[in-house]
Amino acid sequence: MDLLTPQIIALTLLMGSFAGFLAGLLGIGGGVILVPLFLWLFPLAGFPPDLIVHTAFGTSLAIILPTAVSSTLGHRKRGNVDWHMVAFLAIGGILGSLLGSSIASIIPGATLKICFGLMQIIISLKLLFYNPHIPTENLQRAKRVSLLLVGFAGGLFSAFFGMGGGVIAVPLMLMVLQLPIHLAVGNSSALIVVSSFSAVICYVCYGLQNGGSAPFSIGYVNLLVTLLVAPLSIIFARVGVKLASRTSQTKLVKIFAVLLMLVGIKILLKL
Repeated sequence: MDLLTPQIIALTLLMGSFAGFLAGLLGIGGGVILVPLFLWLFPLAGFPPDLIVHTAFGTSLAIILPTAVSSTLGHRKRGNVDWHMVAFLAIGGILGSLLGSSIASIIPGATLKICFGLMQIIISLKLLFYNPHIPTENLQRAKRVSLLLVGFAGGLFSAFFGMGGGVIAVPLMLMVLQLPIHLAVGNSSALIVVSSFSAVICYVCYGLQNGGSAPFSIGYVNLLVTLLVAPLSIIFARVGVKLASRTSQTKLVKIFAVLLMLVGIKILLKL
């Protein structure tokens, strides 16, 4: 099937816009939408089976990068980014993304799909049933070691699963660092910029090193899909930021948790 059929283009743009909206709203990057979309789309487009999963992850990260930049700028205008914290989160994020992409590049695609599906379900259960007390103010500055570890976990998750890492970083900032939710979302968006940038470079390099690329791709990053989806994702990230700044996110997080679970179950059932 051609990637450029009207139906495929319309669906891809719609899901890309939704991914950008979630990125701005919850600071999660949007990979939870993009990766399943690409795992469905790339086989239809005739991509080589051994390249589908890695290309889905790399392409997702390539779209997440500019989307996270847009989201971060929006949150910064609203005072929801602490650059001192972000600096330490970023150091951990770079180290985590380098390790995550290295591991992912040598693991078979089917194994990655199982891990991705299970992780979706686990995170959804945590979001559904765990309701931490969120302070209204950041009463004390988070310790540097804690920031490094949270950034490392976010970067590792981001690169390993082709996601923004916010689905790990935001809960950790809430539960471990005890940050207000809007600050956690803003910091997570900034962390995703750094971790996804280093991960994209790794996915390009590992793909070229392994000697195989899907059509219209450089390494494990599909340029055609990236250029098609990224603009709308960037725009709708700002829409999500605006809504996040004036809306209680409790119900939205629960809805998102259900979405995560459904996506994870669907991926596992397709194995």
